[in-house]
Amino acid sequence: MKRLMNKIAIVTGASREMGIGTAICLELAREGADIFFTHWSAYDQGMDYFVNEDLDWAEHLMEEIRSLGVRCESMELDLSQIEAPEILLNEVQEKLGLPSILVNNATHSVDVDFRSLNADILDAHYNVNIRGTCLLTVEFARRIEGTHGGRIINLVSGQDKSPQPGNLAYVSTKGAISTFTKSVALELAPLHITVNAVDPGPTDTGWMNDELKEYLLPRFPMGRIGEPKDAAKLIVFLASEESEWITGQIIHSDGGFW
Repeated sequence: MKRLMNKIAIVTGASREMGIGTAICLELAREGADIFFTHWSAYDQGMDYFVNEDLDWAEHLMEEIRSLGVRCESMELDLSQIEAPEILLNEVQEKLGLPSILVNNATHSVDVDFRSLNADILDAHYNVNIRGTCLLTVEFARRIEGTHGGRIINLVSGQDKSPQPGNLAYVSTKGAISTFTKSVALELAPLHITVNAVDPGPTDTGWMNDELKEYLLPRFPMGRIGEPKDAAKLIVFLASEESEWITGQIIHSDGGFW
């Protein structure tokens, strides 16, 4: 029996074939959920790792998801824009119906240390990682209030486990989402909406070079580097009815990375 039949899920940031967002969409769809995903190619195309990527990936991903027997729609959306949450929810309701699962996967990340951090860099991170995530979360909750509840899953990066020097803007803004998760979970619990966060640890989504993999591998006691499917499988569980008693948690699904 598929765990997510008749559920509608929103997944932000599914822009790349090897990305965590893509893996999440596919795993949710395999469990029967209809999928609406966002993508923002302008961001990915500016990254060093965007080499030999499929420029039509959104269309190909929709086809693959639909081949699993579920509905799928998508849109290109800049989540740093203030009106993005309303635009997205309106589109989802028009195309698929009222969603009950939200996965806040989209993120903005540029490595900066104290010498290079400035207001523009910090604002770019804040606009997506904090404001975009928080406003989409509350807009989603407002729309499904009074229904049978829902699931919100945020992606974080282990900021509560250890310091991450050289990545100041990212860790500051993603760390705020860990705190937000714990507090908004208590507000939404009476509505039967759970809110949890997943830290997948360093994940091989195409951005790691061989030198970095060699450096990271000894820190994974299970003998391999994390893969997108590792996070996706946990998110399926958190999106299902089986997780109804879990809320306000930061789950480090990182293979024991230290």
